Amino acid sequence: MKKQFEEPPSGTSNSDQPVSHPSSFIVRPSISKRRFGQNFLADRGVVQRIIDAFDPRSDQTVIEIGPGRGALTTELIKKTGRLIAIEFDRDLAPKLRDQFAASANFTLIEADALTIDFCEAIQPARTARVVANLPYNIGTAILQRLIEQRSCISDMTLMLQREVVDRITAPPGSSDRGYLSVFVEAFCETEKLFDVPPQAFRPAPKVWSTVVRLRVRPKVAAEVKDEKLLWQVVSAGFVHPRKTILNNLREAPESIQELLKKRGGASIVLCDAGIPPLRRAETLALEEWALLVNAMV
Repeated sequence: MKKQFEEPPSGTSNSDQPVSHPSSFIVRPSISKRRFGQNFLADRGVVQRIIDAFDPRSDQTVIEIGPGRGALTTELIKKTGRLIAIEFDRDLAPKLRDQFAASANFTLIEADALTIDFCEAIQPARTARVVANLPYNIGTAILQRLIEQRSCISDMTLMLQREVVDRITAPPGSSDRGYLSVFVEAFCETEKLFDVPPQAFRPAPKVWSTVVRLRVRPKVAAEVKDEKLLWQVVSAGFVHPRKTILNNLREAPESIQELLKKRGGASIVLCDAGIPPLRRAETLALEEWALLVNAMV
């Protein structure tokens, strides 16, 4: 009898494949599409670790982004009350629909995760949990969209490129810290769960992956008077990471410059916020970014 599951040989790699990330799980060989950044998970143990970490329950609505061939989907359907799978690959969608046609708690939506309204998709439920394997090329964009729609999302268990997770979880003072670190910190509590080696996928990517858990905060983690301005200032602060926060503010967009001038200039505003002007953006905690913005308005 032919095996339906094929374990990858130890040390397997594929240097001809582009740097990409699994957008779906399978339990049998399949052809991946470079335009979707597909690397299919071929390690049953990793699938189970994700399920165990995610811990779906019968009274919950779950969103799965990128179900692919349905290996993770199969396990989720057994445990969750309602599963909404979002698949962008038009070749995979019909197969998924046929495969899980008998499952009353399964709904497939053919859509782009970058444009779908998650809150509308889960109705009549008010909140949902998310599990996803995000492609390297658009993973951070999908993450930001999920956070933007956090009003209907309670938590997320995501697989991303390990370097991206390092940036997401980087504390103040870390060279990995950037705009994404501050943005995610403001809205989510993060926890690295485990790393996944390239050999767990077929074809094997050139980099490691990491599974991370993000719990949505009930409110922004810092008191800020103007949230929109906060992200404009944070973005400006990281434009030139090696420059001081003072120099980056002096080179910020005109709208920020005008606010700074009204308060006496960048040096005065930094002083009012209690931030030494020679510090770099990577050293600032979320609360300090909030103090800086509050000193501007």
